[in-house]
Amino acid sequence: MRIALTGASGFIGRSLMAALRAAGHEAVPDLRSAQALVHLAAIAHRSGVHEAELRRVNVGLAVDAGRSAAAAGVPMVFMSTVKVHGEESQAPLRETSPFAPGDAYARSKVEAEEALRSIEGLRLTVLRPPLVYGPAVKANFLALMRAVARGLPLPLAGIENRRSLIYVGNLCDAILACLDAPGKTYLLSDGAPVSTPQLCVALGQALGRPARLFRFPRVLIPGPLRSCLEVDASALRTGLGWRPPFSFEEGLRLTAAWYRNR
Repeated sequence: MRIALTGASGFIGRSLMAALRAAGHEAVPDLRSAQALVHLAAIAHRSGVHEAELRRVNVGLAVDAGRSAAAAGVPMVFMSTVKVHGEESQAPLRETSPFAPGDAYARSKVEAEEALRSIEGLRLTVLRPPLVYGPAVKANFLALMRAVARGLPLPLAGIENRRSLIYVGNLCDAILACLDAPGKTYLLSDGAPVSTPQLCVALGQALGRPARLFRFPRVLIPGPLRSCLEVDASALRTGLGWRPPFSFEEGLRLTAAWYRNR
């Protein structure tokens, strides 16, 4: 299949390019010869960006891409985020959970989803991943991995939370599964959620450096490290028969190998 891809130079895009080639697909530069469109291009995790700029890129470019896909008669896979449902939830999130965006980035993704659904004739699949990790990961996951690798004491031993994650290889495999799927919205994850201490211990094992955790008052620890954000990914697994090809442990081992060799 010939796939038009936006955001090919980004963290997910680079992995997806490799996954497309491995699966025998061809990435093409525009929609004129494409059979599907995957829209990854967006601004995320960047400080100092005004909300107007986020809307211009995250909403405007997505809508332009959606209109082009509708005009060309090809399906579109749009990369959204679980953050459209908020930053935390005590119950597992589902595709029908209400929108509760907590920042400008999440608001831009909500607006983009709604605008795309209003485009007549567009066959749209929306994916809402939780935190994505893997080789070349940045932001908070990289900071946590660096702290564990350096043997820094971390005040996280007393946290009892549940957070879903997805390895970038699993996300790319899910994108491939959705290329010719009926247009729906899906949450996705590696599988069972993990607590922050479990993640640190698993990272330490992957890095060959045991995590050094100690107890600290929970209320003094930043929200993302102590809050729950779990997704129910059963719709994707039931609807498309999708199963993540990489286990959580395999994903961490591959990420740790990149970190050691970068």
